Amino acid sequence: MTTVLFAFVLLAAVASFVLARQRAVSVVGGEVSALHSRPSFHGLYSGLWVLMAGIGAVILLTIVPNFFIDRALMGQIAAALPDDPRIAHQLVLSDAKALASGEIASKTDDLRLEIAAKYSSSAGLWNWVRVIMVVGGAVLAAFMTLGAISPDRRARNRSETIIRFILAGMATIAILTTVGIVMSLIFETLNFFNKIDWQLQKFLFGTTWSPLSGVHEGKLDADKVGAIPLFAGTLMITMIAMLVAVPVGLFAAIFLSDFASRRVRSVVKPMLEILAGIPTVVYGFFAAITVAPFLRGSGEAIGLTVASESALVAGIVMGIMIIPFISSLSDDVINSVPQSLRDGAYGLGATKAETMRQVVLPAALPGIVSAALLGFSRAVGETMIVVMAAGQGANLTANPFEAVTTVTVQIVMLITGDTEAETAAGPAFTLGFTLFCVTLLMNFAAQRLVRRYRELYD
Repeated sequence: MTTVLFAFVLLAAVASFVLARQRAVSVVGGEVSALHSRPSFHGLYSGLWVLMAGIGAVILLTIVPNFFIDRALMGQIAAALPDDPRIAHQLVLSDAKALASGEIASKTDDLRLEIAAKYSSSAGLWNWVRVIMVVGGAVLAAFMTLGAISPDRRARNRSETIIRFILAGMATIAILTTVGIVMSLIFETLNFFNKIDWQLQKFLFGTTWSPLSGVHEGKLDADKVGAIPLFAGTLMITMIAMLVAVPVGLFAAIFLSDFASRRVRSVVKPMLEILAGIPTVVYGFFAAITVAPFLRGSGEAIGLTVASESALVAGIVMGIMIIPFISSLSDDVINSVPQSLRDGAYGLGATKAETMRQVVLPAALPGIVSAALLGFSRAVGETMIVVMAAGQGANLTANPFEAVTTVTVQIVMLITGDTEAETAAGPAFTLGFTLFCVTLLMNFAAQRLVRRYRELYD
């Protein structure tokens, strides 16, 4: 129903645009020069108002009724199951909604059937109210804007004002979303440290990670929340990936930008960028089925013990995955260096290799650093490859041939486990907030580095 309403609002906006434009022409008898604004601006103004009225009504009448319906039904479920936790009440409501929509529920009983009937009745009533309000709002906005068209009406100014407000609203939503994410991380992190009696040193410097092994009545064992193995594993795999991706990606970009012929570039660059479109689960299978046995066999041939799941395997495959990001961005940055710098170096007798090393690369260094940072962020946030190729156990080791785990893998394991969400969310959000802080500090350091070298080539 929501999709149908959105489609209706869009059609109504288009129709309002066409009608308003025609009416603006007819108001002045075809003398368009007599209008303050062109007919298209009158149509745009009417269409914008129809869009705002219709979409606003759809969003408002979708969120608000659902909130009150869920709240009322949750109260009834809580009264029927006073001894069950809130998560059990939410499960009952979820099953009731599934039954009301004809889907399969995890369990069917009298309470769920009763809640499903009430939800279906309430939702059906509100659906009709929503349809009437959305259609009425869109039609009313169209009639009001069409009736207000006159030769002196400043439709262009008003349309541009509305568009500015819409753009400002989108920017505000983006900012508020970021603030909301950061604040949720902070609140859950504070809640986590409160549960371990603010023993921050045990989280930051502890070497044992098993936060849910001693869970009892919502309490966490402070001696088992040491995150050092997770950050050590994350750093090891990321560094291996960067050691693979940065040289290969940068050298590939240098070759494609200045040394390869057009024919070679037209073939190699698209093939290289195909790597960026491969799903990470495919990389995980490739690491587990192909790379891991190869490295294990190669290690045995020279007397080294390489585990089936190791940081080396995950790092190498993750580096292969990152190569197209670094290569493509570095190629664009190198190509953006003015040709006059190259011509000046050639005029002084420098070879193509010397020009690349002493002129082009220093000028493109800020962009190359940005590309490496993007690759670093991509490696830090990768999960699937690590799960399939590096393991899930928190192992503190400096040996890349052993199994390790990363922060993102542990976050997924905590959130998707069988433990109550309120208990598992604390460690997961705390790991996320710590990783966020580390990444933010690295970005600040990289920006300072970029500014320092950029000043040399202004």
